[in-house]
Amino acid sequence: MRMLVLGAGLQGSACAFDLLRVPDVTEVVLADKVTDHLPAFLKPFVGGRLKTITLDVRDHAAVVKAMTGCAAVMSAIPYYFNLDLARAAVEAGVHFSDLGGNTEIVFQQKKLHGEAKQKGVSVIPDCGVAPGMVNILAQMGIEAMDTVDAVRIFVGGLPQKPVAPLNYQIVYSLEGVLDYYTTLSWVLRGGKRTQVTALSELVTVDFAEPLGHLEAFHTAGGLSTMAFRYEDKIPVMEYKTLRYPGHAALMESIRALGLLDLEAVTTKDGTTVAPRDVFVATVGPRLTKPNSPDLVALRVVVEGKKTGVKQTWARELIDRADATNGVSAMMRCTGYSLAITGLFQATGKVLGAGVLTPDEAMPGEPYVAALAARDVRIKDLAAVPA
Repeated sequence: MRMLVLGAGLQGSACAFDLLRVPDVTEVVLADKVTDHLPAFLKPFVGGRLKTITLDVRDHAAVVKAMTGCAAVMSAIPYYFNLDLARAAVEAGVHFSDLGGNTEIVFQQKKLHGEAKQKGVSVIPDCGVAPGMVNILAQMGIEAMDTVDAVRIFVGGLPQKPVAPLNYQIVYSLEGVLDYYTTLSWVLRGGKRTQVTALSELVTVDFAEPLGHLEAFHTAGGLSTMAFRYEDKIPVMEYKTLRYPGHAALMESIRALGLLDLEAVTTKDGTTVAPRDVFVATVGPRLTKPNSPDLVALRVVVEGKKTGVKQTWARELIDRADATNGVSAMMRCTGYSLAITGLFQATGKVLGAGVLTPDEAMPGEPYVAALAARDVRIKDLAAVPA
């Protein structure tokens, strides 16, 4: 199988690394505008099964050419390119998956469903951790019940050794994090879609030591289309981000002061600048800690009834950075999830052709088993009476 990975950043590199460990993958093509700064864990593959090419994803013809003949294409390119890339994949007649993160774009991709299905290819957006992994787990919990009362999802990418004041370090994109902190979130309340403010409705979530107490609050994007799919079917559904205690209050204050605003302001000397750009430029370097190991913590809880008895279905993950290979926990969980999706597409293991989200397309137990084979282990918290 020849596989194409778009984007040679952290997640794309991790995706390529995972694919290269699969014997049936004969070649991995890693494409980006610049590919001369690959991480150390990819260096042994260069000149062998790993091929790098220079590609501008805005060049439609070049993208279609690069995609043609591949078993599957996986995109770790920023979300705003995903619609055009999905169109190119359908045109080329190849399977396509991406890391998503923007529900409006997913709905636009959904409009390609008929054409993709006619060509016998699958397009699966939102294939990272959240959205992605957690949506597949939530779907497993929903299918385990006869009726569902509530779905609650908690996810966080965190430093193993938090440092004040924010107790946070960048694990993917600070700009993306700030988008989630300033965008309304879709949830289900009384079975109806409603929007809630980011950083709101703070709760405590307890994990085993040494992780201990974390706080959770609303952020956008994690549910993807599930809040739309299950409207009038499930009374309560929500996604919350996990952080160390105190983070949300600090970020709420920063937001309230206007430091995350995108609308430009004029300084005393006449310079025009967006406050968020200044915030990212100032805070970003302080939160970038390449030598500080991270972790990913998540919990998915589904409450409902099975054969008339109240049940709670719950799954949990605590994954830590791979120090041996130099792969962060976020790269493992996100990049490997994307790679698994592409492999399932290429080998006919997804649940249909067309444009489908992970909860619609990915078979749950085989997906969890594939993660376990990569030592990303989902823990069963047991389906016990509520």
